[in-house]
Amino acid sequence: MIVPSNLLPSWLAVLLSEKFFNACIIHEEERKNEKNIYCLDCCISLCPHCFDPHQSHRLLKIRRYVYQDVIKLSDAAKLIDCALVQSYTSNGAKVVFLNQRQLPKNYRSHGKVCITCDRNLQDAYVYCSLSCKIDHVMKKEGGLSQYLRECNSMAPPDPNSDDGLRTPNSVLEPAGSVTSVRTSSGSGGYGELGCMSLACTATTDIVRKKRSSLLRAACRPVISPVLEISAGRKKGTPHRAPLH
Repeated sequence: MIVPSNLLPSWLAVLLSEKFFNACIIHEEERKNEKNIYCLDCCISLCPHCFDPHQSHRLLKIRRYVYQDVIKLSDAAKLIDCALVQSYTSNGAKVVFLNQRQLPKNYRSHGKVCITCDRNLQDAYVYCSLSCKIDHVMKKEGGLSQYLRECNSMAPPDPNSDDGLRTPNSVLEPAGSVTSVRTSSGSGGYGELGCMSLACTATTDIVRKKRSSLLRAACRPVISPVLEISAGRKKGTPHRAPLH
C-alpha cells in the first residue's frame, strides 16, 4: 500500500497490511492454527481456534492463490466496489488479490497493464488487485467514500474448511521463527515459502538416500557360496614334483 493507512477505514487499512497464514501464537501447539480469518469488527486476524468469541461478528475468510492472499470476489464486492479489478478463477471460485505483487526481474509489460503497478492484464480490466485500485482512486479523488459498501453482516465462514484454496502442503513456523521468510510482495505471510523449501529439501534428501541404497543393493554382484570360500582361501607355496 502506498496510501497512508490513516486515510483509510480501520478495517481496510488493517486488512491490506495484515500478515495472514502465520501460526497463531495463542494456539501455537494446536493443529490447523493458521490465521486465515479476518474479523472486520475487531480488525484482527484469527485462527480457527480463535473463532468462537467472534461468531456474531462480520468475518472474512482469507484464501491463498499462488502463495498470495486473496478473497472471494463475492465477499469483496460486499465491502468495496471491485469494478475493473481483475479476478482469477481457482477451484471454481472467482477471487481477487488483496495487494499488488512484485514484478519479476526483467519483467516486460506489453498490451494492457495495471494502471498502478504495470502488471499485464486482460483487456477488460484496469487494476490487478484491490490495493492497486485503492491507491489510484485515493490519488485521483482523495477518498473512497463512494466506493465503500455498507455491509452489516456476512455469512460466517467454516473455520475448518480449506475450500481447496489454501497453499497445499504448507508447513508453518510460529511467528518470529528464524526460518520465517517474508514474500517479496509484502502480501504473503511469514514462513510459508521458507518452510516449504525446507520440507521439500528434506524430502528430496530422503528420496535420494533411498534411491541410492536401492541402486547399491541392485548393482551388488551375486557371489555363490563356493566362490566366496574359494576366493577367501589363500594359496599355499607351490611345490615341485620330485625328480625320479
